[in-house]
Order: sequence, then structure tokens, then C-alpha cells
Amino acid sequence: MMPRAESVKDVVADLRMAASFVTILPVASSKPAADGAIARATWALPLAGLLVGLAGALVYKIASRFGLAPNLAALLALAATTLITGALHEDGLADTADGLGGGRNRERRLEIMRDSRIGTYGACALILSFGLRWGALAAIANPLAVALALFAAHAGARAGIPAFMSLVPPARSDGLSASAGTPPGRSVAVAFALGTLVLALALGPAKAIAGLILLSLAGLTLARLAISQIGGQTGDILGAFEQLGEILILLVAAAFQMGG
Repeated sequence: MMPRAESVKDVVADLRMAASFVTILPVASSKPAADGAIARATWALPLAGLLVGLAGALVYKIASRFGLAPNLAALLALAATTLITGALHEDGLADTADGLGGGRNRERRLEIMRDSRIGTYGACALILSFGLRWGALAAIANPLAVALALFAAHAGARAGIPAFMSLVPPARSDGLSASAGTPPGRSVAVAFALGTLVLALALGPAKAIAGLILLSLAGLTLARLAISQIGGQTGDILGAFEQLGEILILLVAAAFQMGG
């Protein structure tokens, strides 16, 4: 049975919306998003993550072909993924660290998170994020293994975002997260399934399970912290969640790689 034209159009629209949500690529539809469209499209976030991972993998491969050492190739790969996302998730991590680390009450924390300036906590968080990801990729070294690790990290880190949005209420009545809405159960399930599949295919069952466990623990910890400190999640919190996922999955890939 052939799929209906409208169903195909919906899938394409969701893919374009997910890609525009996490990258700077000009793929968004010129039509305004209908109510709930962004939340529904979150099922495609792991696929958009594959696109980001592909950018990093290609840059790493090219750098390796030109004879650059793994540490330099890894740094260029990180630069590529940061450029294609417009540093969206890094910005969220920095704002989250500044807000949760520097605010004395809920209102002040939210105010700090909306401030475009970066503070000490945010700077330290970015240094740790880039350092850990760079170190993991440099340790993996092999271009094919690096590519698989990047696919796993960028798809897996985004696979949990719909569930996080669904389980943790928005901290504000406005802002990116609140305007996006709550993802339906089907989008949550499909995103999780896609992320799990990519993890298993890219890293193998054992590594995938380790990554999922760590990602779940990180998500639960961040959710509890966000609820207790600011009353819920924001777009910055989601960015921080994605960054934590990337870091943990890449570390898992590097640890297993070093262990043979």
C-alpha cells in the first residue's frame, strides 16, 4: 500500500523543521508552523543529529587525509559541528551553567539565563564540554570509528529531548521551549527508537546500552535540578541536556575503543 501524499508531506515537513531547529541550514518551510507542529516534529531530531554528525565526520576524514594528527582533526570536527548548529546547544549549556550556578533565587536564575553575556560558570562549562569531546575524538583516532561515534553522539543526544520536554514542564510561559509545546507520545517513542537504533548500529549493543544508561541518568539529574531551581525546563536546559548527551556518548565510545 502506497503512503498517502499528505503523510509523505508531513514527514518531509517534520524533517525540515527538525533540521532547522538544530542547525543553521536554510531548510525551514516559508509557511508559519501550525500549533503543535514543532512538538510533533521532535521525533525527527535524531535524524537531524545525523546531519550534524555527518558534517563533523567529513571534516575529520578530510583533515586525516591531509595528514593532520588526530587531535587537530578532532578540533576541526568539533568546529564543524559547532558551526552547523550555530553553537545553539553550547549557548544553552553556558546559560544553564551561569543561571543555575550564579542565581540566588528562581527569578534571578531565569534572568541570568536570558542574559546574552557569558559568566564564569558558563565559560568553565564550555571549556569542559569542548575539552571532553575533543579528548574523546582524539583518543578514538580512526576516521571510521570517529564518524560512527559522531553519528551516535549527535543522534543519541537529541533522541531524549522529546521525552525531556514531555516529562518536565516549561519553566516560563514564554520562550522557545514553551512555544514549541509538549511532544506527543508518538514523537517521544519514535525519537527514542531512532536514537537507540543509531546507537546500536554505530557503537554495538553493549556500548549502546551503556550510553543509554548514562544519558538517562544525566537526564534525570538535570530534570530534578531544573525543577528544583527554576521550576522546569527552558530552551537553555534542553541545550545543556544535548551537550551532556554528546559528552557521555563520546566518552563511552572512547572508553570502549581504548579498552579494545
